[in-house]
Amino acid sequence: MAYISPVLTAMANAVKKATIALTRDFNELEHLQSGRNDGRFAAHSYEKVEKILKEELAKIKPSFAFVSQKNDAIPANGNCFLLAPIDGFACFAHGNGSFAVSAALMENGIVTHAVIYSPVYDELFFAEKGCGAFKEGFRSHERLRVSGNKNSEQALIGCSANADLFKKALNLSTTVLVKGSSALDLAYLAAGKLDIAVSSDNLPQTIAAGMLLVKEAGGYIVALGETDVRSEDFNQVLFGGALIATNEALRQKAADILAK
Repeated sequence: MAYISPVLTAMANAVKKATIALTRDFNELEHLQSGRNDGRFAAHSYEKVEKILKEELAKIKPSFAFVSQKNDAIPANGNCFLLAPIDGFACFAHGNGSFAVSAALMENGIVTHAVIYSPVYDELFFAEKGCGAFKEGFRSHERLRVSGNKNSEQALIGCSANADLFKKALNLSTTVLVKGSSALDLAYLAAGKLDIAVSSDNLPQTIAAGMLLVKEAGGYIVALGETDVRSEDFNQVLFGGALIATNEALRQKAADILAK
């Protein structure tokens, strides 16, 4: 049984509470014949999730800022919640279940707690710095470990990026998935369901929780375009927005191929 700290428990509860209405809205979107493509219904859902997340998380750390919008800045003291109310918004808006709610806690500039929840598949992933990464279970929680695959040609790659990067990923493996959610890709990488995850043009709030999950599951994260993988700089990747996440065996080859 994994120990979950009070802060992480409260964050998980906040995320789940925020997704109650989201699940209801998604069920409506799946059956809408008109009004789906203009995005207004989905945008309203996003606003509801964001509002509930902020209300609930403020109870945990009342003085902490929230970073959820594109133009929100990380506060100078580095104390904030990094939120992606619906990561994979385009999927959600089209009635596609490949989206997630992501929340990370940053303290003094360090990401310390992470929660990613897929409401459609009812999968909750969580991590605390130095305590491991887990997937919620009914009786006990499953400890997450990145895959042990050493063969890139047999790798399953998650790609949330542009067409050029997708083509580069095909030079690593012919099995490349594009789901539309960097948060989900990183959660699945941490769970060993993907061997490599690559994405670009990310905001910190969309990848912070997933990055911590990967690190706590024994994975490696390097900046896309960086071929020296001997050391990692978590915040450099977080704020750079372009990353490769994988296991130790594949990280050098992935970095080399995707940098070309």
